[in-house]
Amino acid sequence: MDELTKIAYNCKKATYLIEKQDIGEITLREKLELKIHLAGCHVCRVFQQQSTAINRMIKNMFHQPIDENIKLDDKFKNELQHLIDEQLEK
Repeated sequence: MDELTKIAYNCKKATYLIEKQDIGEITLREKLELKIHLAGCHVCRVFQQQSTAINRMIKNMFHQPIDENIKLDDKFKNELQHLIDEQLEK
């Protein structure tokens, strides 16, 4: 099997490079290998799109300012306390 064929059919390496690229830099060779693979692999292209979207959502979630005024309402707290008391009595 020649080198180009190995690259074209190696989804495991492609998904690794997709994730590696998202968290940092990949080498020029890795970029080329990934581009070649993605040109012929629809599944890995979908994986890349989904992975990028998920990583973007996670980053946004952890970089949102925390609202310190968020509190549980009294009704919910009372119901929760009632459930805890019931379980402790058993």
